[in-house]
Amino acid sequence: MSPRARKSAKLAHFVSSEPFSPQVIDHDVSPEQQKFYLASQWKLMWWKFTRHRLAVISGVFLLLTYFSILISEFLAPYALQSRNVDFIFAPPQSVHLFHDGSFVGPFVYGTNYKLNMDNLQRVYSEDKSKLYPLNFFCRGDEYDFWGIARSDLHLVCAEQGGTLFLLGTDRLGRDVLSRIIYGARISLTIGLIGIAISFSLALVIGGLAGYYGGYVDLFTQRVIEVIQSFPQIPLWMALSAVLPVTWSPLLIYFAITVILAMLDWTGLARAVRSKILSLREDEYVLAAQLMGARPKRIIARHLLPGLMSHLIASATLSIPTIILGETALSFLGLGLRPPITSWGVLLNEAQNISVVALYPWLILPVVPVVLVIIAFNFLGDGLRDAADPYK
Repeated sequence: MSPRARKSAKLAHFVSSEPFSPQVIDHDVSPEQQKFYLASQWKLMWWKFTRHRLAVISGVFLLLTYFSILISEFLAPYALQSRNVDFIFAPPQSVHLFHDGSFVGPFVYGTNYKLNMDNLQRVYSEDKSKLYPLNFFCRGDEYDFWGIARSDLHLVCAEQGGTLFLLGTDRLGRDVLSRIIYGARISLTIGLIGIAISFSLALVIGGLAGYYGGYVDLFTQRVIEVIQSFPQIPLWMALSAVLPVTWSPLLIYFAITVILAMLDWTGLARAVRSKILSLREDEYVLAAQLMGARPKRIIARHLLPGLMSHLIASATLSIPTIILGETALSFLGLGLRPPITSWGVLLNEAQNISVVALYPWLILPVVPVVLVIIAFNFLGDGLRDAADPYK
């Protein structure tokens, strides 16, 4: 064949002409493997997270806890400031189901008390001749639901004439359980607002330090080292102590939140900076630079989404720090103050060891603090493992 004929002859076509689809996988792959290969990264993270049982349980617990702050007035047996002057320092009441061997349903006995003249302590005892059944979705103390509507509907309360102090009362006869439920609204939201502020600062400052490097990074790191060199709790106390006593409770709430957030962003900022330092040399960042993308767009659209899963896990682990900070400051009398009710404010009443010895139920507000902190730590561990689903 002449060279001209060979040139005009069609070459054999070794590439399949069938339409290509990324969803088509080798038939030798099992359906389970196909499902894994075609899953997005977020779906892979969700699958890995669900395998962490403690993290899932903690997540459900925290969701229910945060949902409860939306309906605190309904869940609490009594209104926030309701006082029962006849039941000062009353111990927790027990809920019973049987009376004299017969099933009655949930109820509480009446309460009698006498004054111990040796230590002037009120001694309460059950009056088993009086039974007060528990009613659900009942009418009780009136309250303003989020300042919008007036209502008196409660989840559970004792029948008319009875009391329901499941966790006892304090020195003013206020129900401890109701105050814990109301206090959750402050203690839990201060963690979310605080982490939102510190998270924003960490993204901006850490992102700029990691992307530009040089003098920007050097200055940022020195500022972070100076902030971290101060003892955290004494610094919290010093900043909280300078807040004017004439400020309204709402201003005090936001001031304490800002103080806690301004001292918590340093760890997150260093995490952002280290991640961006490792990602800024990748090819897709160079391609974005060559196409004329500005640094703000490169950081926001290309770098931060790649490390957002790690940052969410880190932020989850930082929320307990802010909650503990508020609790510690309020316990020491330097944080939130009455009439604001938080878990730290409630614990402030248990500072006196003699009060704790006589009325140990006053330290029960520490229980939800411990449970929430443990739940956040388990949730953070699960999110941190799920942030890298390919391991």
